Amino acid sequence: MAFLSVHLLAFIFGLLGNIVGFLVFLAPLPTFITIFKKKSSDGFQSIPYVVALSSAMLLLYYGFLKTDATLIISINAIGIVIELTYLTIYMIYASKGAKMFTLKLLVLFNVLGFGIMLALTMWLLKGPRRVNAVGWICAAFNLAVFAAPLGIMSEIYRHRIMQRRVIKTKSVEFMPFTLSFFLTLCATMWFFYGYFVKDMFIALPNVMGFLLGITQMILYVIYKNAEKKTLPTKQQQHEETKLGSMGSGDLCPTVTQPKLTEMNTVSDSSRPVQPNENNV
Repeated sequence: MAFLSVHLLAFIFGLLGNIVGFLVFLAPLPTFITIFKKKSSDGFQSIPYVVALSSAMLLLYYGFLKTDATLIISINAIGIVIELTYLTIYMIYASKGAKMFTLKLLVLFNVLGFGIMLALTMWLLKGPRRVNAVGWICAAFNLAVFAAPLGIMSEIYRHRIMQRRVIKTKSVEFMPFTLSFFLTLCATMWFFYGYFVKDMFIALPNVMGFLLGITQMILYVIYKNAEKKTLPTKQQQHEETKLGSMGSGDLCPTVTQPKLTEMNTVSDSSRPVQPNENNV
């Protein structure tokens, strides 16, 4: 690849990142088809999509501040449209309580949070200092999605739960290889894009995304042919409940997107039948 210029390599990896990232953004589509068919969003969480929208908004602003960042702008502009579509569908079919909760999140993160950040960086900072400040904010936000120990915003925590479930059951049915592969591929594309354009704010968060993706695929290889074990009923229900409430995160911080949507809800058929107390 010595005959390829750095700018051409950056364009190639950025273009591939856009293509793979677009597919990642479409990953939750089956979830919203289910919501549309059921006319209900009960059992699904809105937090992952609010977080994804926040990240896309931050990165879009960062892309506008940089020069020659068309590839960052394009994928995150598309992401904003897709996430807003998801949230609109969710809100249409959500219960009153879920709607109010989602509205509060949107106001907190996407209106107040983003608005304050936008105002401060526009008024207090100029030129490269503004770009660097927004870059650090984007990197910190995306790393927080991986590292936060609480709730759906915890990417590492979610993956630990998923990986622990795989190890305990000796089954990879809870961790699809194809999705893990494409998320890892997405992180790889954006890491090299950041590397070639010398943008650590893009490259750095994707290192963690790459490592998490590799970890998942290693677990898949280890347990794909292993004999499946069954968790105790109560523990299985508890694990499924935790997994069902955690559909967020991103192995690809430039394309923060909810994933593993097949685990967003717990099937009624998987819940154990409670014994009748009168018969005990």
